[in-house]
Amino acid sequence: MKDWQSMAHIKWECKYHIVFIPKYRKKKLYGKIRKRVYEIFQELCRYKGIEILEGHSMPDHVHMCLSFPPKYSIAMAIGYIKGKSAIKIHKEIMGHKRNFTGMHFWAPGYCVSTIGLNEKEIREYVKNQEKLATEKQLKLNLPDFD
Repeated sequence: MKDWQSMAHIKWECKYHIVFIPKYRKKKLYGKIRKRVYEIFQELCRYKGIEILEGHSMPDHVHMCLSFPPKYSIAMAIGYIKGKSAIKIHKEIMGHKRNFTGMHFWAPGYCVSTIGLNEKEIREYVKNQEKLATEKQLKLNLPDFD
């Protein structure tokens, strides 16, 4: 029970592998935007006591391993991260001043799985996303469209 954390009356270890994408899976996460989006995620997670164990963004999707207390549901945590980050992205990166009604950055869904005894493998998978994508592309003999 070395990785377990405590709250008033509970011991817990809740870790999740989460994947979500920009609206229409557009390739929007690159360069300075990619770096700033990661900083926004760190800032938002710090506010709620959510720990980013591992994270990596590709141009068209984000992988994160998160740990957060059981007082938050997965839906609440992801809704918070996606919703607040979308507002900050529109304000800071896209230059919108106000009235974010109807503006979207992230697609509505997400993929989540719990992390159990295979945490090390999942964290390696998240960390090596670009290498894995390149290897997959080479196996399929697809041209590189950069």
